[in-house]
Amino acid sequence: MTEYGTNSVGEGARIFEPVTLGFPSRERLGQTDFTGTVIGKNAVLRSGTIIYCDVEIGDDFSSGHNVMIREHTKIGDRVAVGTSTVIEGECSIGNDVSLQSMVYIPTNTILGNSVFIGPNAVLTNDRYPPHGRPPLQGPVIKDNVSIGAGAVILPGITIGEGALVAAGSVVTHDVPARMMAIGTPARFVDLPEKMLE
Repeated sequence: MTEYGTNSVGEGARIFEPVTLGFPSRERLGQTDFTGTVIGKNAVLRSGTIIYCDVEIGDDFSSGHNVMIREHTKIGDRVAVGTSTVIEGECSIGNDVSLQSMVYIPTNTILGNSVFIGPNAVLTNDRYPPHGRPPLQGPVIKDNVSIGAGAVILPGITIGEGALVAAGSVVTHDVPARMMAIGTPARFVDLPEKMLE
């Protein structure tokens, strides 16, 4: 394992090389004494995982292969991050979250508890790229939300608690709680009966 800064990994961790912890952010370049990565107990870190400095992760975390988690990100307990997923800096992720393979989570995104995001889903934070004006604003995903494969969520969107985003949808407006967003651009319909169960 390659380490930068001061890192802490709880007991019971299984680490499959190569793994990098505490990778320095731009503000930490050239420093030797800084807070690296803090991970709770029973983590599984698969090969190719790179976690930057100033990242805090709870218990029972698992990463797929070639995962990158950037600086100043806080992650709760029982979170699974799939292969080739990227979590940019300044993010907050709750407990019991599952991010499938190739998910992109941009800077300044908030994910609540029990969120599921399907493979190849893309969340965005810049309404007028590449200028970053107004300031970068990631989506806010409330508790118990499911987002299907290949969905795109535009900057600053809030997805209400218990909502569902159908696979391949492009979400351009806030999604009310316990509704389904479907289509391009997404329209809102009642959740299917199976989801209500």
